[in-house]
Amino acid sequence: MGRSELERLSREELIELVLRLQRPEKTSRTSSKPPYTDRKERREQAKPSGAKPGHDGHSRTHSPAPDEVVAHRPGQCPCCGGALAADLPAEIVSVCERIELLAVTPVVTQHPQLAVRCSSRGSCVGALVPGEACGAPVGLRLHAVATYLKTFLALSYARLRSGRQHRGTVRNSV
Repeated sequence: MGRSELERLSREELIELVLRLQRPEKTSRTSSKPPYTDRKERREQAKPSGAKPGHDGHSRTHSPAPDEVVAHRPGQCPCCGGALAADLPAEIVSVCERIELLAVTPVVTQHPQLAVRCSSRGSCVGALVPGEACGAPVGLRLHAVATYLKTFLALSYARLRSGRQHRGTVRNSV
């Protein structure tokens, strides 16, 4: 705003402008703004995100002897649209694995607690339920599969719950 524009303002407008300029900027501490909207002070001194230099990555190792290998080969060039002959040499640029179990039928065991009326006293006597029937509704094997998926395959709980299959990305090599 130039000097001539400031001279045209009324006294009330000028006072309002000065007060607005003196008012501190809103932050997550002074208003209801979320914290991620705050500007980072000392951005130059902030630590870089991601893995630090020299850090060994963690990932699942591929199977040394897969039961089946299905090679995916491009059929045409995405740039010119020309056909890529099957006898052209190819190289592996990435490997994705999918681990599947054979069809499994769960075995559900119900443990009804029965009660019998005593013929001599007339009281109702209930059977004791064994410890394995109480508690978690899943057995040791099912618990082991869930632990394997979460711990060793590093699948998140959200991905396990969703049941969606992961789709790999297509990479073009030059």
